[in-house]
Amino acid sequence: MQQNTFLLYGANGYTGELIARFAGNYGLQPVLAGRNEKAIRALAERLQLPCCILSLNNTDALQQQLSQTQLVVNAAGPYDVTAKPMVEACLQNGTHYIDLNGDLDVFNLLQTYDTQAREKGIMLLPGAGFDVVPTDCLALWLQQQLPDANLLEIAFAIEGSHLSRGTAITTLQKLGLPGAVRTNGHITPEPVGKTGRWVQFTGKPRRQFTMSIPWGDISTAFVSTRIPNIVTYTGVSRFTWLFLRAQAVFNPLLRAAWMHRLIQKIILRQAPGPDDNVRGKATSYIKAAVTNPQGQTLMGSMRCPEAYALTADATLLIAQKILSDKFTPGYQTPASAYGADLVMEIAGVTRWLEKEATW
Repeated sequence: MQQNTFLLYGANGYTGELIARFAGNYGLQPVLAGRNEKAIRALAERLQLPCCILSLNNTDALQQQLSQTQLVVNAAGPYDVTAKPMVEACLQNGTHYIDLNGDLDVFNLLQTYDTQAREKGIMLLPGAGFDVVPTDCLALWLQQQLPDANLLEIAFAIEGSHLSRGTAITTLQKLGLPGAVRTNGHITPEPVGKTGRWVQFTGKPRRQFTMSIPWGDISTAFVSTRIPNIVTYTGVSRFTWLFLRAQAVFNPLLRAAWMHRLIQKIILRQAPGPDDNVRGKATSYIKAAVTNPQGQTLMGSMRCPEAYALTADATLLIAQKILSDKFTPGYQTPASAYGADLVMEIAGVTRWLEKEATW
């Protein structure tokens, strides 16, 4: 096996293609893989990279490919479909696994493979992109400075960019389903957008309205910090929040198969994702606070590159570390594996403590 080679499954997707394009910046050479032969071969020819046509349903071919592979980067969503079969194949072959997942349920599922991964001496690290590298690292950084914190609140917003088709379709699958928070160590279902708040992200011209969502940190930040109470927020319009506050009325409609098909058709007419110009100008903002039982609060902020650009860089940075034998066996989060400063290795990321703990 070449020390700089990994299998990139879902390479023809929007984010997969970004990872393939940027891999050379990290001295890495991905083997492009996926089910769509025409798209995979066209991308491989354009980027002059090796490729293989691979379906998760073809167990024999999957096992044969993974037996020659040190690391799989799974960029093929939806992850509630692709993660389980790929991880189980990785366990059989002793292959490290990372993905770009942001689905709370998938994080919880993959955590159940921790013991098997430790026994195999491999690392399973979902959430190697914007979901959840910057938020996970910020959470641990704050907890290290307030070790007795028992409440973590994280808010983020992205200025000047938009969802890729793949992310939009994955989000579509969750329409009508409940959100979640972590309460006293346990994940607790609650309506998406149950809580709304205005946030002044430092450097952002105007205050941003945010609402509570089941971001991956409800699972991963608990692993990284052991903080038992966690709430996560994302920037939305106040109109969207008010609409979702009444979502119980619309849930049967939102869960209807015909509605999903209609929305998916609309999504598929859109561009695959933000282009190079948009990514180069967009900014991601993150603000988080930890509070201890005595009411002491510490707040920190980050400014990051555009979310998909950061995802590609973070994934490749982690892949580079794994292929250099820098990994911790078992189920890991980005911060539990590489510490709170992992995100600071990515160009364009800044981080600071707020003088006043005000949202």
